[in-house]
Amino acid sequence: MRVNRVILSAALVVIALVIQVSVLARLQLPGAVPDLVLLTVLGLALVYGHLGGAFVGFGAGLLTDLAPPADHAAGRYALVLCVIGYLAGLAKPDHGRLRTAAGPMLVVVGAAIGSTLLYATVGALVGDTAARHVGLPSLLFTAAVYDLLLAPFTVPLIMAIARRAENDPLGETAGGTGSKTNITAGWFAGGTGLRVGGQRGGLRVKAARNRAARAGRIKGVKRL
Repeated sequence: MRVNRVILSAALVVIALVIQVSVLARLQLPGAVPDLVLLTVLGLALVYGHLGGAFVGFGAGLLTDLAPPADHAAGRYALVLCVIGYLAGLAKPDHGRLRTAAGPMLVVVGAAIGSTLLYATVGALVGDTAARHVGLPSLLFTAAVYDLLLAPFTVPLIMAIARRAENDPLGETAGGTGSKTNITAGWFAGGTGLRVGGQRGGLRVKAARNRAARAGRIKGVKRL
């Protein structure tokens, strides 16, 4: 991932984690807790693609594992969000533009249910049976409902911020730097500077021939 993606993703994930731990987790809602970190990963994955989504998901999950009040083994939620971020990135829209809201909403519902199921499965493998006592069907239903209600206010905003950062990459400034970037891109696009030099040489030869022909015509007129 590029430096600007890493910085932006880290900032958004940290903000989402702080809001989730300090606000959403204290609402005492029945069933699951609205997962703002998951929605942030989904928004970034829909812009960065499957590889970027996997990296962002792993980092966000690891931060969530280490953030208090963590009561499970570190790396458990990192694995879950890494898989979810990768799968969500596969649904990245063409050119990063959303045509309808139906696709992202389906991604949110699938991610909410899939992350809960995967988290419970990994917990069962390591001996954590907390999901059985709470009730897995209730967790699945409430997680999907809460995330679906919160998604319209978060996922489009995250995607808009990420797209804006993609359109203004670091290190690109106006003026001379922009022209230097264009020239360098032209050299790489041509593969070598010989084509450019050949084209310039051909233009100079044509210009010289035109001047000679014009001079010949003028001399012919003067002789008449």
